[in-house]
This record gives sequence, structure tokens and C-alpha cells, in this order.
Amino acid sequence: MTTTLEALPVELVADVLSELDITSLVTVSSLSRRLRAVASEPSLNPWRRPILRNLLNPSGEYEPALRHLSVRQTVPRHNWVEILTLGRAEYLLFEMTLPNLKEEEWEECFLRRFLPGWVKWKKEGTWKAAFLKVYHRSHSSCTAEEAWTHYIVLNRNGSANLLDASSRNYNPLTVFHEIKLQNNLAHLMTHARVRALSMKAHGSPTNTGVLLQLVIEFKDVRIIALGVLSKPRSSFSINSNARLFLHPPGITKGEEEETVPSDTASEGSDTSSQYALDAPATVRHPLARNPKDIYRELTHPLPSRCHARYPFYTPGGEDKRWLGTEELEEGGRQWVGPMLITAQLIGPQTKEPAGDEPPLQDLDLLVGPGRSQYASLSWADLAVIAPWLELGQKVNGIGLGH
Repeated sequence: MTTTLEALPVELVADVLSELDITSLVTVSSLSRRLRAVASEPSLNPWRRPILRNLLNPSGEYEPALRHLSVRQTVPRHNWVEILTLGRAEYLLFEMTLPNLKEEEWEECFLRRFLPGWVKWKKEGTWKAAFLKVYHRSHSSCTAEEAWTHYIVLNRNGSANLLDASSRNYNPLTVFHEIKLQNNLAHLMTHARVRALSMKAHGSPTNTGVLLQLVIEFKDVRIIALGVLSKPRSSFSINSNARLFLHPPGITKGEEEETVPSDTASEGSDTSSQYALDAPATVRHPLARNPKDIYRELTHPLPSRCHARYPFYTPGGEDKRWLGTEELEEGGRQWVGPMLITAQLIGPQTKEPAGDEPPLQDLDLLVGPGRSQYASLSWADLAVIAPWLELGQKVNGIGLGH
């Protein structure tokens, strides 16, 4: 048997080892010098598959051997970029033995996990300190470090405002209600969207509705947009940027987007392991016809599996940016008035259904346990999430700018 094993190519041996669980791989890597050499070779890296099977486990349960994997000399260091990017925050902070990584590796982990606007937390410390501090902020109700929560409002004239509210009292529904009052939209009830869905089954959909839309989800935060869908009486009330924000030009929920690649960035692909900050390309290519030649899948920060192909459509039921396949939303309705964009922190209960509302849609996104914590959204975050969006003017605070 030893002779047979010695005769196998190292690539095949590594492929066989990658089918083992972490506990078995720890044992096998100590059986002989050759197996140890194969297990510790970064280019072969048989640890990657069993590590990803743990990190992507729907139940959230990890093997006990993962807890102290950092003490194993046979585990290539670059595996920790994916572990720190995809692992549960509570597990990484309170259960796992963290490895000794270089400063640039901690920086890569930070950029792949968190929004670019959160770089402000680094200040003058190390990237590791910033990484751990952001975990504290994103998984607790403490607002001492961020007393004001910033959010963005897309106006129908093509401009946008970066506004703020007290972190202790910030409620997007309350803020958006005030925006509706200022734009003569107060008569549209926030639960109209739910009623419209129920009436569609009887063939009589309503003409107006306030829509709460999940745009994209990351490991610790998800981006939510609040806007109004209606059949406008005039084109002056249409907010073209609101539609562009949700639907990148040229991308549709078509048959070509119905298949997810077998090895996506959110599943820790080789592409996602590269230390290059690749953001989706802009759409300033008038001669390009294939959206895949214009856009690139987002990797920094890395979306959750439910939005793995962002900005492209991700099958699975949680990418709800497209409510239909028509040119316009829901039987000709269009986005009117301002759209509010905010960042909601994800906790253990955030994605649990809160009531009778459709999951991941409308009031289910904002009302219920684990849905009351928010983080600031910056211009840098908007530029990464929607680089194709061309704003006429960016205004810090209220007003129309100069």
C-alpha cells in the first residue's frame, strides 16, 4: 500500500486528502513525511475544502478540530483569510485560537469582510485591532464609538444626501415616514406592499406601494433600500437613480443568470483568495454588449452566498432586486420620490421570520427581533455597492448643495 501511495501524483493525493474532515486530516498529515509535505504545501492546500465545508455549513456548527487549527504547522497561512472572512463572529472572538498573521493579511481580512467605510475604525492602531473592534461594534448595542448613524437618500433630481441620526433612536421607518411627508407621499402606507401581493392573486394589484428592498447581504451587515413604487402622473416625480441602484444597466434576471458557478467567490474560490481589491467595473463601455464584459462579481467586501454573484442575479430566492421580468416594476409601476439606503447589522435573530410578512421583504426586514441595530453607510460604501450609479451631486447633510 505504501508503494502504491508513493507512486501517486501529489495532486491526486492532495485531492483525496481534501475529502476528509478536519479531524481526520490532522491525523493523516502526521502519518508519514510525504503526507505531511503534501498537507503543508500551500499550492496543493488539501485543507481548503474541509475548512469551507465547515464555514458554509447551513447549521452553523463547526468541527471541534477547527477551534485550535492555528497551532497546526501543516495548515497553510492563507487559509486564515477565508476563515476570518467567512467564520461566525462569536466563534472567532470567543472560541477560536486566532493565528499570528502579518499586518497585510489582517488588512485583507478586514477589506474582504467589512464595508470600506468602516476603515475609519482603524485610526492609528493595527489592522488586527481594527478587525476586533469592528466585531464589537457590529455585534453589540454599544453606541459609544458611533453616536451618529449615517444613511443616504437618493433624490429624484439625480443628487444624493448623506444624512445622520442618533444611533440610539435611529429607525429607518420613522425617517422614511418624514421623507414621505416632505414629498407628499404620506398617504402611502408602509404595509401597502404586503397588501398588493395578496391582492395580486385575485387579479387586482394596487397601483401604489411603499417597498422595503433587500439590496445585498454581507457576513455582518445587509443593505436595505426604502422607496415608493407607483404609477406616476408625471415624469417629473420618477427617480431614475432608484431603479439604477437596484438594477445595474444591462443586467436582468434572465435565463443566462439562472446557473450559479460551481466555485464562486462567496464559497472561497481561488479568485476570492487573491489579494487584489476588485470592484465591479463601471458601465462606461458603450460598445460592450455582454454584461459580463462590463461588470465583475463583488469580492471586497465579500457578499454572502445568497448574493454571491452580485451585481448579477443570484438564484436561490433571497436576491429580490427583481420583482418581475418586465421592463418596469410590477405592471408598469416606477420608483417615485426619494429612496433611503441604510445598513442593518446582522445578528443571530435577524433573518428569522418575524410574522406574516413575506420573508426578506417589506416589514420583515425592519420589524422584529434582531432588526434594530444599524451601522453608518458612507459614500465609499455606495461607490462599491453601485459603482455604475452616477450622481449629479453628493451633499453632506441636508440641502440641495451648491
